[in-house]
Amino acid sequence: MSRGGQSARAGTPRRTTRPGQAGPARFGFLSVSQAARLVGVSASTLRLWERNGLIAPARRNGRNRLYSPELMKTLKQIKHLRDVRHLNVPAIKEAMGGPSAPADAPQETPTIGPTLRRLRQRFGLSVGEAARRAHVSAGFLSAVERTQANASVTTLTRLATAYNTTLLELFHLPRQASRLVRPHHRRILQTKGGVRMELLSTGTKLLESMLFRVAPGGGSDGAYAHPGEEFIYMLSGTLELWLDEVEYYVLRPGDGCWFESTLAHRWLNASKEEAVLLWINTPPTF
Repeated sequence: MSRGGQSARAGTPRRTTRPGQAGPARFGFLSVSQAARLVGVSASTLRLWERNGLIAPARRNGRNRLYSPELMKTLKQIKHLRDVRHLNVPAIKEAMGGPSAPADAPQETPTIGPTLRRLRQRFGLSVGEAARRAHVSAGFLSAVERTQANASVTTLTRLATAYNTTLLELFHLPRQASRLVRPHHRRILQTKGGVRMELLSTGTKLLESMLFRVAPGGGSDGAYAHPGEEFIYMLSGTLELWLDEVEYYVLRPGDGCWFESTLAHRWLNASKEEAVLLWINTPPTF
């Protein structure tokens, strides 16, 4: 053979993968769309679980997410805890032995634990019975009542529903209604997940209005539903909103959005700045 032929063969690159077979796939890695399809959830749900610290997929070139066989088992476990045991994100973390919230995480109103205990006792429920009604673990509910853990918006809403009341009762409302509520008189409820709710009106019969401040990465930590209708007006920042896992919106300053409260809704501030929004419910069922 001529030297030219030898030179041509020497310069031919070797094939490192079989034809039609991608590199990551040889080692069992899946893309976010492939993983979502196999688990039976949306790709946005997988990204939400990642942002909430439930999973940590590998990255290819620092960008594309890769899901290993071990991580796929974790995804199926998370879906089981969410769909079968009806646990929210904090409860899923607890069930999977995940890390607790950092010490400097936003704290809820100091009296919310005893308030939840009084509500439970008013209905003659044990911790286990109340936990089953609210679809949370008994250990987590007990820790919240002892102020050793913080509850998310979703958990508080489910507990309020279990006690046949609304979140308004957790605000320790004044006995007398007031038509005018000045900023320094607002009742405030701080929850797990970086959500601060400021009550803008007291004594209303047909609506409840709140100012929400959602920290970066903060959100509802799960979906919840109740009777009524809701309206959101974005003042600053952005908020991602899911309705029944079918509709998805990104709300930006100046946007107004309404929806039926009976739709399972969850929301998240995925940006790097605080989201501030006016949130109105009617009737007062939140």
